[in-house]
Amino acid sequence: MTDTPIHYRLAPIDLAGHRCEVTLTIDNPAPDGQIVSLPAWIPGSYLIREFARQIERIEARCGRRKVALTKLDKHSWHAAPCRGALTITCVIYAWDLSVRAAHLDETHGFFNGTSLFLRVHGQEHLPCLLELVEPDSRQIAHGPWRVYTSLPEARGVAGAARRHGFGLYRAPDYDALLDHPIEMGTPQVASFTAHGAEHEMVFTGIVPGLDLARIVSDCQRICEAQIAFFEPRTRRAPFLDSAERYVFMTLVTGDGYGGLEHRASTALMTSRNDLPVIGNPEQTDGYRGFLGLVSHEYFHTWNVKRIKPAAFAPYDLARENYTRLLWVFEGFTSFYDDVFLLRAGVIDRKAYLKLLARTVAAVERGPGRLKQSVAESSFDAWSRYYRQDENSPNAIVSYYTKGSLAALGLDITIRNGSAGKRSLDDVMRLMWRTYGRDFYQGRMQGVAEHEFAELILEATGVDASEFIARYVDGREDVPVRELLATQGIRTQPAKPGLSPSLDVRLRAQGSDVVLATVYEGGAAHRGGLSALDVLLAIDGLRVGTPAAVDALLARYRPGQIVRIHAFRRDELREYRVRLAEPAEGEPVFFAG
Repeated sequence: MTDTPIHYRLAPIDLAGHRCEVTLTIDNPAPDGQIVSLPAWIPGSYLIREFARQIERIEARCGRRKVALTKLDKHSWHAAPCRGALTITCVIYAWDLSVRAAHLDETHGFFNGTSLFLRVHGQEHLPCLLELVEPDSRQIAHGPWRVYTSLPEARGVAGAARRHGFGLYRAPDYDALLDHPIEMGTPQVASFTAHGAEHEMVFTGIVPGLDLARIVSDCQRICEAQIAFFEPRTRRAPFLDSAERYVFMTLVTGDGYGGLEHRASTALMTSRNDLPVIGNPEQTDGYRGFLGLVSHEYFHTWNVKRIKPAAFAPYDLARENYTRLLWVFEGFTSFYDDVFLLRAGVIDRKAYLKLLARTVAAVERGPGRLKQSVAESSFDAWSRYYRQDENSPNAIVSYYTKGSLAALGLDITIRNGSAGKRSLDDVMRLMWRTYGRDFYQGRMQGVAEHEFAELILEATGVDASEFIARYVDGREDVPVRELLATQGIRTQPAKPGLSPSLDVRLRAQGSDVVLATVYEGGAAHRGGLSALDVLLAIDGLRVGTPAAVDALLARYRPGQIVRIHAFRRDELREYRVRLAEPAEGEPVFFAG
């Protein structure tokens, strides 16, 4: 068998119906029949998503002859033996408005390879050519469309794409093909260089007055700070091993938020109200959140895309890949995303401490932190963190938020244990040198499950095994306030709210007020209320919004008993609830 590239073709064929056609051509199929499959999940989002369920039609041909295609399981097929090239064509429904899958309409197309491109079993190591086909101009709302992706153009090949154009792109193997998402349409675009490496900012959606210049200035500083952190001598961006540029692809909606990392790009979602407006220099909480998202996903370029848990080296995209280390790869990234906003100078120390206080309050608010360790949370991501329900705050802890506090605690523990000579930075750089720098050059080695304390000891000389046993493998709260005090950061106790509390989390659902979460042991729980109950009235007064509940409770004192009417399903019920003390707010951290 030769190293003839596998050829893929992606054509948007029905924009109003959100359908694309993906054609796979295998020049040398397996003699006993070729097995192909679609991934069941996408790296960075730890849930089996069954992408194959969106395949509406699939057929195989050998020349003009139809080839029998037998489905083996929910995402795999076997094509009967054929002499010559085997072509498999799929029509795929692409209407998932998220960073995880594919979304196509008359305004744009966004595509993750895990939703589209079949794996050719036994030939995953072969180079891939991807042909991107321009949609029919009669179907698009604005045109002409252009292409934005970190996947390199197939230079030197007939039909190669030009910069931002349709045509042929190339990937060195199937894994790389999946790891370069594609945006096509007419977005707002700006670019910058960070230590000589090109970066593109791509915004899809209606965003009047978007201040691209300000975004570029802030993001350039973040990217330069992170590149210099990992490569203080060479200042070389890591993605240059697989791409010529880094692409931030941002889908702008009314209320979206999220991100998914890739080896030379990231897919983001944000609310248009969080983006800066030309002529308004204010840095809003929303814009800080967007910059934090940019910083988080960019840090993943090193931490998880190249430095990986051993369980991810390589990924098995047909089934769950279990690791107890997501608190390192997501939690540490959550710690450093805000740290690099501070180091890059896009926020000041006061703003950083406010973000930290918000994280501390979020972790301490959840009773689940006392039932699940952050290492267990990492392992259970597949079944619990990505499948949250109304009781999740009572049952689980986030490896993002508590993981970030564990990172802070380790950083201060290392600083104290080394008399200020070492920090968590030294651990990250050791992992980069040992596991990350050469990952895509054939050195696919990951961090072993129980190796992390040894890595800290090697990098810093500090034994952190007790810290990990108590706050990572154990369920104790990270003593953030005490640790911060050793660094000259004092804590002002959180100010309680003004109203007595039901100890619930409310959400508006149409004209109803729903108990989204009833915190275990709280006032509503003790009074008999349950999550998903629809709150109707308190002492005979109707409550139509969450704000109206707070306003009404402000007329009472803690310890008073109120009569609450609620619907559980279609049954009207009455409860007597003794109001709790006002909910505690966020602590205040300050230097002094």
